[in-house]
Amino acid sequence: MKTNAARLLDTLAIDYQILTYTVDPDNLVASATADKLGLAHDQVFKTLVIRGDRNGICLAVLAANAQLNLKALAKLTKDRKLLPVALKEVQPLTGYIRGGVTALAGKKNYPTYVDEWIEAHDKIAVSAGMRGAMLWLSPQDYIKATQAVVGSIIL
Repeated sequence: MKTNAARLLDTLAIDYQILTYTVDPDNLVASATADKLGLAHDQVFKTLVIRGDRNGICLAVLAANAQLNLKALAKLTKDRKLLPVALKEVQPLTGYIRGGVTALAGKKNYPTYVDEWIEAHDKIAVSAGMRGAMLWLSPQDYIKATQAVVGSIIL
């Protein structure tokens, strides 16, 4: 099973594994995914779609057990105000559905901001671009592939 996100990693010669899990459409939260994979919640990263008043859409990547700090993210994006994008807008903007959003190989390469906690691990899991599949790779490779800015963006 190859997703566009995995194909992008192949193109960049980045080493990864695909981890699969059974999807529960009634529970798509990242912490449930971590539990199904037997991984720590701070090792599985979720991708949130955010809209800024000055710079438009960006992606915020943070651990499954973390909560986004919009003020901290605004400092990095240089926006005055940020708001999460409505769920109905996520797929048209990214090409991905809830539970499968990734910063890799989306419809458009939005600026990506990753919480600094990502660097505490040797390997992390991020969505492969579909429900039921995660990519297991080094944080440095993920940051390189997404061209992410790393900073403190959680509460």
